[in-house]
Parts: sequence; C-alpha cells; structure tokens
Amino acid sequence: MTTLRKLLESSEYYRIPLKKLTTGHYKLRASINGQPGYFILDTGASNSCIGFTSVLHFRMKSEDSDVKAAGAGATNMITNIGNDNTFELGGKTVNNMSFVILDLEHVNEALEQANEEAVDGIIGADFLKANRAVIDYGRNVLYVK
Repeated sequence: MTTLRKLLESSEYYRIPLKKLTTGHYKLRASINGQPGYFILDTGASNSCIGFTSVLHFRMKSEDSDVKAAGAGATNMITNIGNDNTFELGGKTVNNMSFVILDLEHVNEALEQANEEAVDGIIGADFLKANRAVIDYGRNVLYVK
C-alpha cells in the first residue's frame, strides 16, 4: 500500500514539518528575503500576513493599502502591503510573493498567554491554494507543490 508521503513526494511535493502548539495552532519555520522566521499556518486566513514589527527583519518594502483587515479578536485593522518578496519553505521557493502587513500583537499576546513564543506572520489560504497544499494532521506535516 502506498503511503500519503510516498504518493505526494513522488508527485514532487515538498514536505514541511509542523509543530502543534498548545493553542491548537500549527507553527512552521520559513524565510522571507533570506531571513528566517516563524509563522502560524491558518487555513482560515484569506491572505498570508506579516506583523508590522517584522517588516525590517524580512527586508520588505511596505506600501500603503486602503484595505482594512479583520480576524479572530480584531477588526478594522490598518494594513500595508509588501510585494515582490522571495518566500522559502521546506525547499520550495516562491518569487514575487505578496504579504498583507498588519498588527499581529493580538495573535502574539494570545500565544504568550499560552506560554508559546511569538510568530512573525501567518501563512494563509492564498499560499496554500496556489501551491496545492495538503495537510496531514495525523503526522503534523504540510505538503506543498
């Protein structure tokens, strides 16, 4: 019998280990513009996001945006946009990736209350859909094509 891992890897999917947090979220390590960081995987987030405090770390160019963001615990958040970034995750490189830039303080406060470390951003459905993501919840692994 073929395993999910063998099937996906034979179809040129990249395998990325996920760390399950006490909050139930999944955390992963990735790089933007060659700079490493930690991200939450969030299938319910429509866009991938970076916190305002991580823009300099990732060497991102930030542009104003008229879009207001909303998420669990926060609404009407001011956003910027960061375009033309190189995103690396588990051996896969995506050029020209855009990120919504917003205040992630409410996310990191919730993580801190659960004794978890802060994250730099969120990987959302835009990336997951574009890269035909498969999540193996039983093994805490993300696969992307």
